[in-house]
Amino acid sequence: MSRPRPRETAVSPAPHLTYWDRYDMNRTPSSAAASREQTDAVQGAGQDGGSLSNGLKQRHLSMIALGGVIGAGLFVGSREGIAAAGPSIVLAYAVSGALVMLIMRMLGEMAAANPASGSFSVHAERSIGSWAGFTVGWMFTALLCVAVAAEALGAADVMHQWFPSTQPWMWVLVFMVIFTGTNLAAVGNFGEFEFWFATLKVAAIGIFLVLGVLAILGLLPGTSAPGTAHLTGDGGFLPKGVDGLMVGLLASVFAYGGLETVTIAAAESKDPVRGVASAVRTAMWRIALFYVGSMAIIVTVIPWSAPSIAKSGPYVAVLDYLKIPAAGQIMNVVILVALLSAVNANIYGSSRMAYSLISRGQGPAFLGKVSGGVPRRAVLLCSAFGFIAVLFSFLWPTTLFQWLLNMVGAAVLVVWGFIAVAQLRMRRRLEREAPEKLVVKMWAFPVLTWVALAGIVAVLMLMLRDDNQRIQLLFTGGFGVVLTVIGLIRQRALSNR
Repeated sequence: MSRPRPRETAVSPAPHLTYWDRYDMNRTPSSAAASREQTDAVQGAGQDGGSLSNGLKQRHLSMIALGGVIGAGLFVGSREGIAAAGPSIVLAYAVSGALVMLIMRMLGEMAAANPASGSFSVHAERSIGSWAGFTVGWMFTALLCVAVAAEALGAADVMHQWFPSTQPWMWVLVFMVIFTGTNLAAVGNFGEFEFWFATLKVAAIGIFLVLGVLAILGLLPGTSAPGTAHLTGDGGFLPKGVDGLMVGLLASVFAYGGLETVTIAAAESKDPVRGVASAVRTAMWRIALFYVGSMAIIVTVIPWSAPSIAKSGPYVAVLDYLKIPAAGQIMNVVILVALLSAVNANIYGSSRMAYSLISRGQGPAFLGKVSGGVPRRAVLLCSAFGFIAVLFSFLWPTTLFQWLLNMVGAAVLVVWGFIAVAQLRMRRRLEREAPEKLVVKMWAFPVLTWVALAGIVAVLMLMLRDDNQRIQLLFTGGFGVVLTVIGLIRQRALSNR
């Protein structure tokens, strides 16, 4: 349900009121709370006498944005994409990367205009309705909480390989305690952890790219330039046809999840507008370099069907081929760093989104208290949910835990859809009422916004063709319907007050 636009009045609003203040004068209590939450995030008027801090520095945001592109989905998940698409995985990552760049540009436009810890949830609430903010906010929170469990389990498996006499649950407990503690402390601690995690990831992928380019040029000792032999041989560029490319496209789309966190973190920086603008403007070359570039190197240096890719992973396979000493262990360290970084970032992102929802009256108020600049009760809630999900994975791996994974399997597409619709509606309003806020602008608006929406629908259609993906889509759709119904009931109740 669309929200009412501001009514025309005979008396002009007071000159000291901002556009968004004037806009809130004619909105529902929940909608007005969205505006207060945005102001709180920037100016510091939080709940219970506390407020979110602005302890994140520009270098933190820069590295969160840079390192956020490099996750376990790139290092681990890419092997399935290569197996399905062959050399055309480069095209798959380029197409999905273009879609992600459009989404990030839209999100950057809204976040730079109105920074908020609730990010796209706040924008959806303003532009579409409080039900939309409720739905997308709690779905994203659930997605990150389940991701905390999945990433912690992945990190525990790496540690178990190194120390086989230990149990994975022990490592999960250690990681959860460490990063819950990190997020309970000042936000600057989270920023420092992510800064160094991102630095290590960027350095690792940078070295890989340099070695790969040298190998392709035949400049490394013991290697010769492969030319296009591996790109056109062994079945050609599309060895499994268009169907293989489509499977690779699906694998690549979900590898980009997590980029949205930087717009949440920006609200706790000293200069959120500059931080978001900088992160979004560099998204294009980061995606092209890290994802598309590394996929191009992998399928050019070694055959896409090499057994070592399926056995050890594409990055280890390339490093082993180049005779880099201890390649497997080096990549295990990098993968561990990527997983731990994801645990840390997902606890942060989920707690801030939950806090934003609670501060807008979209959740239990007692969880919204801020102390020391940190929403500690929200942090504990999200960490506890993540740890409970881990317990489910040990006790009921094929039932409850699998249901949780299925419920959030397509959640990122739901989030992207709400971002695109919210941007369509908010951009017109900003152009009309507050054009000075358009520090970052969506390219070729509204054409590319509609292109992005069409891309999201196309990915959803592709998911319906695959049995496993279809189950995830149905579970996520059901979860989304439940949240939407609850959101609409809440919105109607508020409007009737």
